[in-house]
Amino acid sequence: MGHRSNSKQDTAKQILSLLKKKGVLRPRDLDAYQIPRRYLSRLYQRGLLERSARGLYTAAHAELSEKQTIVEASKRIPKGAVCLLSALSVHEMTTQSPYEVWLAIDRKGWLPQVKDLPVHIVRFSGEALTSGIEFHVIDGVKVPVYNPAKTVADCFKYRNKIGLDVAIEALKEGWRDKKFSMNDIWKYSKVCRVQNVMKPYLETLSA
Repeated sequence: MGHRSNSKQDTAKQILSLLKKKGVLRPRDLDAYQIPRRYLSRLYQRGLLERSARGLYTAAHAELSEKQTIVEASKRIPKGAVCLLSALSVHEMTTQSPYEVWLAIDRKGWLPQVKDLPVHIVRFSGEALTSGIEFHVIDGVKVPVYNPAKTVADCFKYRNKIGLDVAIEALKEGWRDKKFSMNDIWKYSKVCRVQNVMKPYLETLSA
């Protein structure tokens, strides 16, 4: 009996250690480690894990980090792409640390109910929705994020929502860190129809 209970403890430790690395676990994540999925619900019943959504487990009483929140929001709204303030944060182009995960979805798309996560939805359409998406692997999960140039153009387009100062800071930071070329930024300013708004700021960069 002692040996069996030790092996259960070892499995629990292994799961908690995995959780520490990944932040969020789904039952299928255990398959690669040959751990039976039922252990997740057992640890949940013992109060060691929290089930934050159907099939998603986190460590009990753990505050999700910003990256983990982005991962979880992306799993729950798979048709969304990380945009605006959250995309700036992923690209390290802002001094702000957004509390909410900003996701763009289709203007006509159905929005899943996500009441237990801080998510800010913005609706894009056409090329503004589909262009400029790249995939970042965050905690082992592929997350769609708008690239730096597209994100800056989006910030100018939604400057009334996030503040013009944030858009200008992102443009300067991205340019300084060579995250995009002038061609990139012009291209996406046209996609987002903000070339006239952005023109004076772009001219100061290339001066």
